[in-house]
Amino acid sequence: MPGLCTAGISVSCIAGTVFENTNKPLRDWYRVTHLMLVSKKGMSALQIMRTMGFGSYKTAWYMCHRIRTALVEKDMDKLGGIVEVDETFIGGKDHNRHWDKRSHAKGRKLIDKTPVVGAVKRKGNVVARVLSSVDRTQLEIFVRQTVSTKVSLLCTDAFTGYGRLKKDYPHGVVDHAAGEHVIGAIHTNTIEGFWSILKRGIMGSFHKVSRKYLPLYVAEFQFRYNNRENADISERQ
Repeated sequence: MPGLCTAGISVSCIAGTVFENTNKPLRDWYRVTHLMLVSKKGMSALQIMRTMGFGSYKTAWYMCHRIRTALVEKDMDKLGGIVEVDETFIGGKDHNRHWDKRSHAKGRKLIDKTPVVGAVKRKGNVVARVLSSVDRTQLEIFVRQTVSTKVSLLCTDAFTGYGRLKKDYPHGVVDHAAGEHVIGAIHTNTIEGFWSILKRGIMGSFHKVSRKYLPLYVAEFQFRYNNRENADISERQ
């Protein structure tokens, strides 16, 4: 698609965008983007291929990943108000594996699962990131990067990795192991609701997501959640 010509150089209006160097018409790109954003649990490349009538799965997969790259939200404002922080693990359940492939690991150190940490403002936005491991250092870095120290309340579970946050944040804790789930305004139900959407989408729509590309899928679900009340969600990008 030719654009302005400056000093004899033709500049395309899609240069530097996710549409650059594509053989597909922009109308197809817009349709695929719309399908991905209005589906609460996401659409797999196979679903996109069938819906769009593409002859190649590779084409649909390539377009979906290009769009997910554009959905990564950068330079977000730090969360304020009441904020919940929690971590989860993405991957198959150990008891569903063949006996000789089971990890037999317990707790948060699960060999074949990928940790994801998230922070959500009550009735607001969510920020989620894939971690290499769940340890105190990485959790504290994530919280300090995404949550303002001026929050009215920071809610977590009783995991020791959050213990030192009370020095800089008004920190409330629920101990799930002790049967605590809600103590006044202290709970992590909102972020756990986001984890449910993410996991149901991965299991129901994508079935399996590699650790390499998981950050892009997390970005897709984060973008949809943060624009859940936006009637023109497909116009954001």
